[in-house]
Amino acid sequence: MIKKMVIVGGLALLVCGLVFGTSMLSYVSTSAGYVSESVRDSVPVGFEIDRARGMIKDLAPEVEKNMKLIAKEEVRVKRLQEQIAQSETRLKKEKDQILRLKGDLESARETYVYAGRDYTAEQVQGDLANRFKRYRTGEATLESWVQILGARQQSVAAARDKLEGMLAAKRQLEVEVENLVARQQMIAAAKATSQYQFDEGRLGRVKQLVANLQTRLDVADNLVRAETRFHDEIPLDEPIQEDIVNEVTDYFGQQSPEAETVALD
Repeated sequence: MIKKMVIVGGLALLVCGLVFGTSMLSYVSTSAGYVSESVRDSVPVGFEIDRARGMIKDLAPEVEKNMKLIAKEEVRVKRLQEQIAQSETRLKKEKDQILRLKGDLESARETYVYAGRDYTAEQVQGDLANRFKRYRTGEATLESWVQILGARQQSVAAARDKLEGMLAAKRQLEVEVENLVARQQMIAAAKATSQYQFDEGRLGRVKQLVANLQTRLDVADNLVRAETRFHDEIPLDEPIQEDIVNEVTDYFGQQSPEAETVALD
């Protein structure tokens, strides 16, 4: 039904544009806005709430995908940190060896002994030059790794912050949707209550009738009591006081509490 309304409205706007020319363009756009708003307002609120819930649920795959990407990147960052630590240890050892060879060459000897073998000054100088070249290459590589590590750490931190913000927004949307459900239920309950119509005048008449009946019964009760209060002669004798002991004896007989207990046993 809604789809048919949109199609019919669109055709009507198109016909108006063809018949009346470009002067109707502003009216066409305005009418299109009214049609879309009317269609949107005609959709039940419960349907839209369910649609919002579905859209929130559809965010879960994207969240899981980004969590996996962040986890992989964190593993790469950890491995790069270990690689940098190993490179720093190796470079420190190479630096110590370079400085040792440099110090030996500064002594200006003709031969040098390392690990039981003799080497000439030229051999030591060539080895020192090669070691120094490798050291500088390794140092440049280490510097690049450190820069890459910093960039990856920033990227992971930004992705983690974005993911946490997305999760917080998702939870907030879930709360807001539940609040919408609660409001919808309250409005539905209020509408249901407003459908009941009570005749206040009839209720008042019933109350008045009950009050009149109570008044009549009170008057009748007073008349009955008046017959016992008023006498045609002055009473000279005192009213006989009833003996409560004799009254109880007459009712229960001569039974004692012990006898009653034995009888019950």
